[in-house]
Amino acid sequence: MTEENGKLGTSTITQIGLLVHDIEATSQAYAEFFGMENPEWFWTDTVDKALTEYKGELSQARAKLAFFDMGSLQLELIEPDHHPSTWREHLDAHGEGVHHIALIIEGMKEKIKVMEGQGMKLVQKGEYTGGRYAYMDTFQQLKVMLELLENDAQ
Repeated sequence: MTEENGKLGTSTITQIGLLVHDIEATSQAYAEFFGMENPEWFWTDTVDKALTEYKGELSQARAKLAFFDMGSLQLELIEPDHHPSTWREHLDAHGEGVHHIALIIEGMKEKIKVMEGQGMKLVQKGEYTGGRYAYMDTFQQLKVMLELLENDAQ
């Protein structure tokens, strides 16, 4: 791995995730502000499909998601349910606002090991249709959480 590719093999931020209390109102506000179509929100998959793990334990946690394509990156709005998750914990502790920045990577298990070797612990992981995600606690080093996204080969 060359220095220019860093620890994850990429330096391209693909997404910014915001936690919100009311996805409908916030989504409408973004749509109006940017003159864009208001995307439909949807629920994340149930634990039997998503295999959501929070702090090493299976979690029933789900969230409403809405995505805005903002040129070179995507804005993700997240309204979590009441079950334990990084989303719920962060929203309760810090209120609405930025939760993470995301990068698309290849080799999820290896990248998690590299990051954990740097003191960046895995907080939550799960599956989505077409791939998987992992939230890494990078607050001490990077002052924001990183989300790793790995999409299945098309």
